[in-house]
Amino acid sequence: MKKLISTLGIASIALFSMSFMAPIKPSNYKVDTQKSLVSWNGKKVAGEHSGTIKLSSGELSLEGTKLAKGSFTMNMNSINCTDLQGEWADKLVGHLKADDFFGVEKYPTSTFVITKVSPAAVGTINVSGNLTIKGITKPLSFPASLSVKGNTVTASAKGVKVDRTKYDIRYGSKSFFDSIGDKAIDDEFTLDITLVASK
Repeated sequence: MKKLISTLGIASIALFSMSFMAPIKPSNYKVDTQKSLVSWNGKKVAGEHSGTIKLSSGELSLEGTKLAKGSFTMNMNSINCTDLQGEWADKLVGHLKADDFFGVEKYPTSTFVITKVSPAAVGTINVSGNLTIKGITKPLSFPASLSVKGNTVTASAKGVKVDRTKYDIRYGSKSFFDSIGDKAIDDEFTLDITLVASK
């Protein structure tokens, strides 16, 4: 009986101690802007265009091997077009940088800040956060994958849908210009995001 009471006492003390254990200290990883990249794709009635946007900064915070929070900043001046060349590419990029689209002179950066991460299907997580474009912030959620190898973390998401009209980018939108016909551009564009970060 005494042995049983002693065992129960030790177990109780252990459980009591565990309840006051310090939480896992987050590990911060700095995004490598040379290895990380955002690719974009926009569709229109007559076809589609694609390109890339470089990152200027970013950070991911992990608790153990789980993503807890993070953010990244896109350099909108770096936006380019990969499906056109020469004069046509320059014209498209010039238009994307103009006030009709991203207005990069006034808004040189766009940011995404993670507000919540939750488990999803095997090998994926659901990421929720706030995307800011042209000074306008709207919530955005999407599935992503996360890989941790040594001191390097790779987070990626494909086909993230962004409704440009929510950020006051209305050029060529049928939602605002009914008679635009075959010159219409889809309200949504997609982003493929790859973040590579290390301690």
